[in-house]
Amino acid sequence: MVMTAAAPTAASPAAEAPAAAAPARPLSRRGIERLDLLLLTVEALDYNGGESMVWISDQLGYAQLFPNRVELWKRRCHNPLRRSFRRGVLSPAETDALISILCVMAERLYPMLHQLLSRSEPEDLTRERWTLVTHRLSELLKERMNPRRSGVQRLLDPQAGALQRRQLIQTLALAAGSGGIERLRASLMDADG
Repeated sequence: MVMTAAAPTAASPAAEAPAAAAPARPLSRRGIERLDLLLLTVEALDYNGGESMVWISDQLGYAQLFPNRVELWKRRCHNPLRRSFRRGVLSPAETDALISILCVMAERLYPMLHQLLSRSEPEDLTRERWTLVTHRLSELLKERMNPRRSGVQRLLDPQAGALQRRQLIQTLALAAGSGGIERLRASLMDADG
């Protein structure tokens, strides 16, 4: 599997409109961690993921919230697992925007996500794909996250982190398509459970 930039498409179901209703409560610390890890996983799958997120943000009408990559990065830095993080909580509008962006990215990457999760693919090919994803995600984790945090250490561990990496890919697959925004929001709200 060669990881390439997915072609931007604004016609996907998740791209049709920003999320209609704001979440009832702000994301918990765990929800913010998980949201940022999902965005990081997207970047591991798509080498131009950061730029694609800014482009999608503009297409979805979030240019005022995230006019550039730096503003998008600032919101993601609310994740306490990062090397340097910002205190506080994301506003409901910021949370909804990040969830919508993530769902559109998941839809664009769905063929790759399906290949990673499929049991009908040859085992050696699937193993090779997972090796590539794990390597790229590990590089991004080492670059951006605090290696002293136990959550980061667990994700970097080849055996102990395998289940969590698979769960991140499964969550992205479930976030794609119709109803993905609601499924992802519910998953993030339940992240403490």
